[in-house]
Amino acid sequence: MLFKISNLRLRIEDDEAKLKTELCRKYGLREDKVISLKIIKKAVDARRKERLFFVYTVLVDLAISQEKAKRLLEDQYVSIPEPEVEDFHKLNVALNQPVVVVGAGPAGLFAALSLAKAGFPVLLLERGKPVAERVEDVREFWQKGNLNPESNVQFGEGGAGTFSDGKLTTRTHDRRIALVYKWLLAAGAPEEIFYLAKPHIGTDRLREVVVNLRKEIIQLGGMVRFSAKVTGLLVEKGKVVGVVVNGREECRAAAVVLAIGHSARDSFSMLLNAGIMIEPKPFAIGLRIEHPQTLIDKAQYGRYAGHPKLGAAEYQLVYKNKEMGRVTFSFCMCPGVVVVGASSEEGGVVTNGMSYYRRNGKFANSALVVSVNPEDFYEGPLGGVKFQREIERKAYKIGGENYYAPAQRAVDFLSGKISSFEEVANATYKPGVIASDLNDLFPEYVNQMLKEGLMDFNRKIPGFIEKGILTGPETRTSSPVRITRDEKGMALGFLGLFPAGEGAGYAGGIVSAAVDGIRAAEAVIKYLTKEE
Repeated sequence: MLFKISNLRLRIEDDEAKLKTELCRKYGLREDKVISLKIIKKAVDARRKERLFFVYTVLVDLAISQEKAKRLLEDQYVSIPEPEVEDFHKLNVALNQPVVVVGAGPAGLFAALSLAKAGFPVLLLERGKPVAERVEDVREFWQKGNLNPESNVQFGEGGAGTFSDGKLTTRTHDRRIALVYKWLLAAGAPEEIFYLAKPHIGTDRLREVVVNLRKEIIQLGGMVRFSAKVTGLLVEKGKVVGVVVNGREECRAAAVVLAIGHSARDSFSMLLNAGIMIEPKPFAIGLRIEHPQTLIDKAQYGRYAGHPKLGAAEYQLVYKNKEMGRVTFSFCMCPGVVVVGASSEEGGVVTNGMSYYRRNGKFANSALVVSVNPEDFYEGPLGGVKFQREIERKAYKIGGENYYAPAQRAVDFLSGKISSFEEVANATYKPGVIASDLNDLFPEYVNQMLKEGLMDFNRKIPGFIEKGILTGPETRTSSPVRITRDEKGMALGFLGLFPAGEGAGYAGGIVSAAVDGIRAAEAVIKYLTKEE
């Protein structure tokens, strides 16, 4: 009989082979009654720095009586596992046109893959380039400051996540997450994504994974086109029947999944002009902060810092100012990594964190951001876009108009003193940094919240201010807009148009975007099979 058992604990020093022994000790079982045991979750309990534990959740098949099973299930940490989510089954469909999926980020890739698995003809359109070519364009930008507005950290195969840490953490508990992990594993992701509490793939492994996802879509009969920017919609009697590509080519479609990224600002304008309902939404802005990884390891793991079983430590910090009704928080914390230029528009500086699978760099970084709301920037549906752009252009000017990022020691940011170049020389941001006063970037309420947050975080991680180097700005935390959709997943008033993912305002990260892409595919299938 199969059980899910959580809160099994082993000391850091223990071998995982002891897990079976610990299970039997805790529940009074004989080891020969354990037919199989599989780890499905593994996390570090570092609350007591003098003695750390790994905490496990396992699937275990036990040869026990019904009476023993009933007693076992009375324990709060024992349950019957939920059945696995079924994969898509091939349907008999006959369409005159393909389903067009716009955008090859996580939402678009997983929407296209879902539809292809279900037997639908699919055409995936991506404005940027495939990974191999995209890597060269990004390298050109980081090394020489030559930005390609259509092939960069934001645009191209895999979306913005391709040049990130490849985090798979999510706050959602959607049943489709298991399907996302299953398909990622089949595409080459490491097996531990299934059980680590904070899984990641890393930019190096992720580049291989997205290529394999594309290959599977093609193998299933789908088509993928790059440098194919959607510049318009074809609408007939309130129904979207296709798209315009690169301003001249019409592509007819049975339905359109709109999986544009959070930085597709020109696409937002195009949609608004076409009458699509778009509303501003909250997001967050701020800076990247870097520290020696050893500082974070020591703060989180105490005497166990550097232990080979632990890897690079992470943190998650939140500070709330109830009077202001705002929050300062760490976002996209990247251990053992670098800060990189993530611009997608000429004349603007954007920062982001990026790491490789091994996370073995000397520095840790995280976004340190403040929540902002539509009332802070409201100038119509695209007020948030304007707000982001103004900050990015200000940073570009401060940085010397060559995509260098303004940088400052955290202690100097608090006092308003410009750091010397030598004091910020360890900043890892590519293309480069220039010592500046980051107080000049943001409205005063943002500066105040950043400073209060820094003081609070320094109490939790001693040295957070003294050892911290700031670069900025971090503006692309999430989409500044939401494309309103109805209960059937379609854009309000437009049949056959299915907004999905982070750019549409319904996700925040790789996994949630992929889940929403699958959800959009399910909605398309219902729409087309019912209509046909």
